[in-house]
Amino acid sequence: MVRSGSPDRSLTSPRRGERGGRLSELDLLRFLAAVAVMLHHFTGVRYYSPWGDARKVFPELAPFTSFGYLGVQFFFIISGFVIVMSAWHRTPGEFASSRFVRLFPAYWFSVALALLIYLGSGLASGYPVSKEGPLTRFLPNLTMLQDGIGAPESESAYWTLWVELHFYALVALLVWRGVSYRACVIFMAAWLLAGTFAQEAGDRLLQVLLIPAYAPYFIAGMAFFLVHRYGPNLVMWLLIGACWALGTYSSTHRVSPFVTWPGLDRYVVPAVITAMFALMTLVCLGRMAWLRRWKGLTALGGLTYPLYLVHETVSRPVITALGPRLGRWSVLGVTIALAVSTAWLAHRWVERPLQRWMRPRLARALAQIRTGLPRAPVAAAAATPGEPAGPAATEPVPTEPVPTEPAPIEPAPTEPAPTEPVAT
Repeated sequence: MVRSGSPDRSLTSPRRGERGGRLSELDLLRFLAAVAVMLHHFTGVRYYSPWGDARKVFPELAPFTSFGYLGVQFFFIISGFVIVMSAWHRTPGEFASSRFVRLFPAYWFSVALALLIYLGSGLASGYPVSKEGPLTRFLPNLTMLQDGIGAPESESAYWTLWVELHFYALVALLVWRGVSYRACVIFMAAWLLAGTFAQEAGDRLLQVLLIPAYAPYFIAGMAFFLVHRYGPNLVMWLLIGACWALGTYSSTHRVSPFVTWPGLDRYVVPAVITAMFALMTLVCLGRMAWLRRWKGLTALGGLTYPLYLVHETVSRPVITALGPRLGRWSVLGVTIALAVSTAWLAHRWVERPLQRWMRPRLARALAQIRTGLPRAPVAAAAATPGEPAGPAATEPVPTEPVPTEPAPIEPAPTEPAPTEPVAT
């Protein structure tokens, strides 16, 4: 019997059995989304491809890979799931630090690689069309804020990271307020409604802040996580259903002329988005847990983000050099292999070492900012040769536990450590 005014802990606590165990099925789904985007850029676009019109080069694949751009929407759903998981029990500073460490090492590598390939070959992304060359784009692209100031991206895929940053900023407000089941539901419903009102009013500022075209996907991902953590209920299914309806409508009516396929868009786009929501329903209900026995899925998850970032960059010199000499299928195979290899090298030798270096330093910086204590001087370094060193400062540099990089794991009552996509 639950006392009046006392919450039923069976409804507000994580479901029994939700303890540990990596959600490897999310690693697989993220990797498949990245592969879909890669194949879309290699074989399914009409413009700004090293092939020219890639659809004419690969007419057998184009009817399928032309819709690979919808992998971005899948990234957004998975991001909503993973980011709210990683935000649980974190302070705003810890959340911001974890996102920075997750996004920037591989991203900096990608921006630098794009510049180096341009300097060596003269090849650069042709989209978006701009009078500003790769050299001019380089510095603003290092900040990941280029879209905000109107600078073109070094690679067309970077636009999704700007959308992700909007989502992170909104989640940071939730983290500042305190992440809980109730707070998440209020946040999700308010965001969905406010974004709809912003579109109705034509308010440019609110549309920029609330990203209503993509908000349904992030919100749906958050709802799927809450179902996974606490179990299903009618409110969650209603939220997910509303996000499915709004997201499907938005994506069907916002097809870029670069990727549109007249006559097919109105049928394929809703079908693909519905399949995404169906897969995430299976994930949150534990129906894909059997995939966790495959340990290699974790490695695929590690490749996803670098692969998304570098696949276009490495494709330009390969297709340009080998296209006239080899058959189209051989060139496609070499390009895919090189993209995956570059992603692995970036993950193994750039991303992971930089993350290990950055985490403790950011943790110490956050601790110092929080406490406001000055850095303790090193007495021995300041001492005059031949004289005894003066007394060391009595106030030590504050430290705090180093936050681990979030990884998609089943949440426990203590703070989870999930990895994110897609940004993304």
